[in-house]
Amino acid sequence: MMLLGIFLAIVVAQRLLELRVAKRNERWALSQGAREYAPEHYPLIVALHVAWIVGILIEGLARGAQPSALWPLWLAVFVAAQLGRYWAISSLGMYWNTRILIVPGGGRVRRGPYRFLNHPNYVIVAVELLSGPLVFGATFTAIAATLVNAALLLAIRIPAEERALEAYRQGL
Repeated sequence: MMLLGIFLAIVVAQRLLELRVAKRNERWALSQGAREYAPEHYPLIVALHVAWIVGILIEGLARGAQPSALWPLWLAVFVAAQLGRYWAISSLGMYWNTRILIVPGGGRVRRGPYRFLNHPNYVIVAVELLSGPLVFGATFTAIAATLVNAALLLAIRIPAEERALEAYRQGL
């Protein structure tokens, strides 16, 4: 139980700190005249991440809160994803946000992992949503979160973000 609790406490603390950074960046972006795109999907993203954490807890407890046999591998993958996440966040700087905000006069970031992928943070989140639960053998949570995340990203979030980024291509 102790390892599961520590893991989840770290994940929750991380998420709360990131939301604080996102809120600070949102205030800055709005002060620059930013426009938010597709805000209606944001509660779905939040619900997914909350359900993911709850799923790890419930499924982890159902398994006796013991790490899986492959926990070192899954934990290493999860930690690598965190390093990638912070590389992506730091590359975006004040433009990083959990919402889709387009700042007038800004431009699409092409440094850090954004040199290689249009949406590296989404790849990182997918790896995280899969690997985190598997540390504790929470296979159902890993698969369900990964599939729901893929559906949200591919059907809603990435198309909305691409439409928003068109504003930069149009020189707004």
